[in-house]
Amino acid sequence: MRSGAAVRACQSVCRCLLSGFGGRAGGGQPEAATEGWSPVGLPPRSHAELPGGSEPREAPDSAEGSEALAEICERRHFLRGTKGQISRESLLSGCHPGVGPLGFELRKNLAAEWWSSVVVFREQVFPVDTPHHELGPSLPGDSAFRLVSSETLREILQDKELSKEQLVEFLDSLLKTSGKLRENLLHGALEHYVKCLDLVNKRLPYGLAQIGVCFHPASDTKQTPDGVKRIGERTEASLAWFTSARTASQWLDFWLRHRLLWWRKFAVSPSNFSSSDCEDGEGRKGSTLYYSFPWGREPIETLWNLGDRELLHMYPGNVSQLHGRDGRKTVVPSVLYVNGDLDRGVLAYLCDSFQLTENSFTRKKNIHRKVLKLHPCLAPIKVALDMGRGPTVELRQVCQGLYNELLENGISVWPGYLETAQSSLEQLYSKYDEMSILFTILITEATLENGLIHLRSRDTTMKEVMHISKIKDFLTKYISSAKNV
Repeated sequence: MRSGAAVRACQSVCRCLLSGFGGRAGGGQPEAATEGWSPVGLPPRSHAELPGGSEPREAPDSAEGSEALAEICERRHFLRGTKGQISRESLLSGCHPGVGPLGFELRKNLAAEWWSSVVVFREQVFPVDTPHHELGPSLPGDSAFRLVSSETLREILQDKELSKEQLVEFLDSLLKTSGKLRENLLHGALEHYVKCLDLVNKRLPYGLAQIGVCFHPASDTKQTPDGVKRIGERTEASLAWFTSARTASQWLDFWLRHRLLWWRKFAVSPSNFSSSDCEDGEGRKGSTLYYSFPWGREPIETLWNLGDRELLHMYPGNVSQLHGRDGRKTVVPSVLYVNGDLDRGVLAYLCDSFQLTENSFTRKKNIHRKVLKLHPCLAPIKVALDMGRGPTVELRQVCQGLYNELLENGISVWPGYLETAQSSLEQLYSKYDEMSILFTILITEATLENGLIHLRSRDTTMKEVMHISKIKDFLTKYISSAKNV
């Protein structure tokens, strides 16, 4: 039978298994890196780890507006979970039930805009894809979560003939050889570097971009005692930009300006997005982009000049395969790493777009109209289609035809005409404002007579009459103009 010491050793190793092999409970970041933020939350130790940063700060509870926003996000299916599950801490750490259908569409639209800005309309940037797990032995200081079969682990722990030393040896070997969940997307981009270098005929600079889910340790002492960490998730958008050391600083400034302007482009209050310089413990320079939430600033994207260390570490020995052309010279490039948190970006734009205004539909005082004024490019649903009084079958046929026409042209539509419960126009408009729907189209009996429909704007609350044949072109032009601003 195992001794008490062996049991304690087993518990200690299992805690490492649950928390990420070799992980630590918190703190201990270099003082110089307090302005930065890293998805891995640890100082750089291996080729796939990034400069560390600050933990989310404690702040007083937000005001009534923030509570109203959380309630709307839950009720209108931007976020999943109950009120108790949707907290600031859970949303920032990635330990929450996830997003609802509208939240998914918002994040998808945000990712599409990021992809268009960084990849589609830019030369020498190529898309890559990598698995969610990485193979290979663990490195010193590796804090990633390991992928271990529960059956294998159970067999080892239930073998009562193992001594303390044998138990620790078995578990240690199991952890070192098992796959690990990725903490960031840098490792995958570095794996593609050499092959993609041939794609550009070894000419620098060039970039590799990817969007994917990453995993990180997240402390939650309320649910996991003894310092054991839960798995937090975040959807990251990353760009690894390979350039010569000679031009790395200029490119870092370029990408900082590009990213800050991009975040501000979709904001109602652009000044809430800001940037700050940072530096890691090894003196490497970077910048952090922040959004000013009601409780304080939180990082949403980081940019780092990592130098050539990561590439040399991943490809030891034959350095010549790393050489790229910088004019007439051949050099090992520096790696600029741009990494954005799309989940936190969704939270930022939800906060930015939320407004409480006077309700023009009621005479009651202190009754506010709640509206999410998301940018037209980000709004999950562009148009709501409803029908008024009149011959139901004919009106529904008109709605169905218009619905199909708009969908075929890439305009998302909410089929309100399928709703069987009776609602007043005031209730419909309030619901659609909270869903951030740009326009409401009302098909009435007059539409059957002369083709005219009623169009109501979310942002102005103004209503106008328009011929049904012009709706598609109007909406297409409206969204296109918003994209090009």
